Amino acid sequence: MLSKDQIKNRVHNDVDFLVGIRRHLHANPELSEHEHKTAAYISQLLDSWNIPHQTRIGGYGITGLIEGKNPSKKVIALRADMDALPITEENDVPYKSTNKGVMHACGHDVHMTCLLGAVKILNELKNDFEGTVKFIFQPAEELVPGGALRMINEGVLENPTPEAICAQHVFPDLEVGQLGFRSGLYMASSDEVNLYIKGKGGHAAIPDTYDNTILAAAQILVDLNKVITENKSKEIPTVLAFGKLIGDGACNLIPSEVTINGTFRTFDEAWRKKAHELIIQTAQKTAATHGTTCEVVIDKGYPFLINDDKVTRIAKNAAFEFLGKDKVKELGIRTTVEDFARYTQLIPGCFYRLGTANHVKGIRSNLHTSNFNVDEKSIEIGTGFMIWNALAQLKTQN
Repeated sequence: MLSKDQIKNRVHNDVDFLVGIRRHLHANPELSEHEHKTAAYISQLLDSWNIPHQTRIGGYGITGLIEGKNPSKKVIALRADMDALPITEENDVPYKSTNKGVMHACGHDVHMTCLLGAVKILNELKNDFEGTVKFIFQPAEELVPGGALRMINEGVLENPTPEAICAQHVFPDLEVGQLGFRSGLYMASSDEVNLYIKGKGGHAAIPDTYDNTILAAAQILVDLNKVITENKSKEIPTVLAFGKLIGDGACNLIPSEVTINGTFRTFDEAWRKKAHELIIQTAQKTAATHGTTCEVVIDKGYPFLINDDKVTRIAKNAAFEFLGKDKVKELGIRTTVEDFARYTQLIPGCFYRLGTANHVKGIRSNLHTSNFNVDEKSIEIGTGFMIWNALAQLKTQN
């Protein structure tokens, strides 16, 4: 039976190599649906380790199997996302992004590195455990409808179907050396709300000759906030927020069209559906009172993310063993989103957090910022725990 010390030693021996992988990936980020060089790099590493795999799944996705003894006994999956963000990096580090305006500001470089390390070591130890680990490198997590859906539609959860799936995500709210877990509902569903207010534009000085699309847009925002606030349940966290408004007029020119873009997030499908109806009805009714029209387009995004109680309990207990109870934290519910939810809507899963901050070293920036970075000690911890958790999931029978 493999011990945690064996796993820790294996990872420690590879840590410089893994940090090198992370730095290469960080320096060469690619946006969603453009991860061709990233995928080629991952595939090249897998080939060098003689690990069979499939490429071009749902875009640039990669998947394969590490089969231990008695491979059909139980199958579990590990997933990492691959894409970067359209952000210009401001970190002054040797591995700073070389792709202008593109940056791994959400830690997907760390996610890929940890999964690569886990796959490499699990492959080396495949005669020492039973069952099968399916690995999934997924593109386009940051872009709706998300790479998970495309990979699922192309059969990534079939032949064989995993009994459980796990993924980790960097988390600057936790110090390096810590892991965070939450059972049940964890992250919100997300929808993009697009409003197109139209009317007759004109000279601001002659109000009888135009429809005030700007005033209509302002009132629509106020009314939408009011109707959602009045109808939402206190028990169901809900966010309706608008971050972009374009009214391309001038100080004395009322535009004929105003566009507003926002997001709606919640944790309940019945309320989600009702809220969509309220948004459409309210926006159109308010627009009409100003002599304008409002086309409402709601692009339905990711579902809410549910962490399976049993899979999460196994992972949490594995974390207790691997790091100690004082290093394992309980997470609160979040209205951020993740397309890993696509998997957990279909099979039991656990999405947990890997601490990456080091306040002493000044590593504390939030995700999706131009100076986000991680304490690279997290790579050793994340890789080791990913292996230890996989072994724990394989050992537990349903």
